Amino acid sequence: MFETAVREGVLRVRREGARWLSTGWEGGRWAADAAYNVSVPEEFDRTDLDAYLAERRESAGFGEPGPALLTGVELRHARGARCGPVSAVATAGISNPAALPMDPAAESAESASHDADSAVGTVNVVVGTDHSLAAGALANLLAVAVEAKTATLLAETGFPGTTSDAAIAACDPAGEEVPFTGTATEVGACARACVRDAVRASLESRYADGTDATIPESVADADHGVVTDRRAVVFEP
Repeated sequence: MFETAVREGVLRVRREGARWLSTGWEGGRWAADAAYNVSVPEEFDRTDLDAYLAERRESAGFGEPGPALLTGVELRHARGARCGPVSAVATAGISNPAALPMDPAAESAESASHDADSAVGTVNVVVGTDHSLAAGALANLLAVAVEAKTATLLAETGFPGTTSDAAIAACDPAGEEVPFTGTATEVGACARACVRDAVRASLESRYADGTDATIPESVADADHGVVTDRRAVVFEP
């Protein structure tokens, strides 16, 4: 399985020769031995992110370059899950929820967006399989992971995500080839279970009894966040 290690506020997920698909900074497709989830301090304002991430990797003793995600959640709240040929690691913070009401007009004025650019939460997920995946199957694994993250957050918090969520999906090109990763496949089903359980466990750690954090009941109650109150024009193609 993918190896995980946390040092100096940096989570490394490693598998030699892996292929990665990231929605984070300098995302897209990568061939690298590792990917990262990096916790940043409050009021983080660095814009030279390539240099910053290299500094953080070096400080943590992780030499290998790779795709990276940024989070305002302390990595003591990171949680992982394994199921069959899949593993996932998640960090979950809901200080900056992004609400998507089905009836935007019904949302009260109190729920208006505020301080969206100052997000310090984020739900980040890194999911990987020891199978080799075609390009489309890897992209679909990313979609399955995001769907599972969204479903879990809706059930646990009432929000589908935050303003800064990101995800990475990975596979091992040396593994058994698998053409599909839909939710009815072994890889897809295991990915859903891993993401669900990792996100739930991270939320439990972050917002457990005895902590100073609470999940906001609305965007208006949150430190930061947005409500998507726009309507699109629907048409028949």
